[in-house]
Amino acid sequence: MSVTSEAAVGEPLEVWIDQALCTGDGICVQYAPEVFEMDIDGLAYVKGEDDELRQQAGETAPVPLTLLRDVVDSAKECPGDCIHVRRVSDGVEVYGPDAD
Repeated sequence: MSVTSEAAVGEPLEVWIDQALCTGDGICVQYAPEVFEMDIDGLAYVKGEDDELRQQAGETAPVPLTLLRDVVDSAKECPGDCIHVRRVSDGVEVYGPDAD
């Protein structure tokens, strides 16, 4: 599935990070600082619309369509393969290590 086809549909997406696999490189923060942030533990986390870190395992944050390409690039470039982007409607991963 391409970024443009997903964005054209406007399907709501969410992202989460598997901290057990996070290498702490911060590539995701470089691509999309509005969505990702490093915490004091050296690992990356997603941020909610309230700008607060989502620190519970598996917690998600919405992916704004304006940042979709940056979030997808983060997932592709992540050395830990720990960034998962899925559709809100059915939970199917569309970008990340578990995407088809």
